Amino acid sequence: MAKQEFIQAGFTVLETESNENKLLTYLKENYPNLIRDSELNLEELKAVLGLPIDEKVNGYGLNFVGRNFARAKYAQKATKELRLNTTLSKNIDTTQNLVLKGDNLDSLKILKNYYSGQIKCIYIDPPYNTTNDEFVYPDKFDKEEAEVLGLANLSESDYARMDFSFKTKKSHNGWLAFMYPRLLLARDLLSKEGVVFISIDDNEQANLKLLCDDVFGEENFVGQFVINSTPNARDYGHIGKMHEYALFYTRNYDFAETFLVPEIDKAFKYSDGSGGFNIHPLYNSNVAFTKANRPNLYYPFYLYLDEKQQDFYNIGLIKKENSVEIFPPKSQKDKVQFVWRWGREKAEKNLNTEIIGYKTGEGEFRIVQKMRHSEKLVRSLLLEKELTSRRGTAELEDLLKSRVFDFPKPINLIKTFLQISTKENDIILDFFAGSGTTWIYR
Repeated sequence: MAKQEFIQAGFTVLETESNENKLLTYLKENYPNLIRDSELNLEELKAVLGLPIDEKVNGYGLNFVGRNFARAKYAQKATKELRLNTTLSKNIDTTQNLVLKGDNLDSLKILKNYYSGQIKCIYIDPPYNTTNDEFVYPDKFDKEEAEVLGLANLSESDYARMDFSFKTKKSHNGWLAFMYPRLLLARDLLSKEGVVFISIDDNEQANLKLLCDDVFGEENFVGQFVINSTPNARDYGHIGKMHEYALFYTRNYDFAETFLVPEIDKAFKYSDGSGGFNIHPLYNSNVAFTKANRPNLYYPFYLYLDEKQQDFYNIGLIKKENSVEIFPPKSQKDKVQFVWRWGREKAEKNLNTEIIGYKTGEGEFRIVQKMRHSEKLVRSLLLEKELTSRRGTAELEDLLKSRVFDFPKPINLIKTFLQISTKENDIILDFFAGSGTTWIYR
């Protein structure tokens, strides 16, 4: 920052290093939004001082030093080639797994030549950019490479600024520029039904969310898992952290398909000749669906009072003597007319086998579905002890007889992600393989 710019902003610049440090400390403590990666945001500073600022609307999104450089790295042609290591290979002719050793940016570019639009599921556990990671962006920013990447207009000060912003400890700029081209290549590899899961913690979660919104599209964000990774908590001074995250995106939300996960030890209240079941009302409680826009789902059932089966009654679509006509109820709050979840044709095929009549404790008659499956939608809170880092550490130590990795992901966590997103013969990619949990599970 030039001395003149500081004076215009109302500051007096003193030449001593100690006073410069005092000024930086003051700004960080009182105006933390002014400093990002040791860079001073002039527009924010002007806003704080009440000076005129650029009011042009440039849209909302994530910006960082090196964004264009990272984008150019994505577009740059791969200069490496794959070579098969027969010594380390096993069952070469029959294996369905492929392990690539090298820079994953080069590997992704090579894979793109063969698997573009074919990967069903990507799971990655990238560096979290914490003190423990000691993550420093490894690339160099020299003029020769910049010219190759089409960035020849960078000045000497631009190079110095990029180098400083990237190489500082825990640099968000460096981490984002490292992740950006890799996520762009991941997007290219995904099929239209494809999904991606990314593990992360608090340090880069917010930045990763914005970066993924940029790469995959905010409309393709499915949700964020909160994982109870450390039940006993890690002491961070002011808070004992117990959890990490996993972001869940699709390549195209409209085409993506997710599957149910097993519900262990599911208890059933009722049973019939086909097995155990619980019951659930047949009407659709979503007020967006009404008889006005779903007229085919609004019709009467008839409950036959003389045809009782234990706690239930036979039902049909034809009125009989001593029967009760049943339509879907209305919502209690707004009195919106609900509709059924099934049309007439499907209902008729399942009368008195999968749907049946029931009298509630309040004396109301309902049409209910027999819910037989012992599966459920995956929950956003993953709290089971099988999903903790401690379990992952124990699994790896049992396999390798030593502790080689810190905080490896447990098999059941990856198993959960793959269960909800893949079927047999789908292609799965993990380009931050780490301890190899994904490979072990497969």
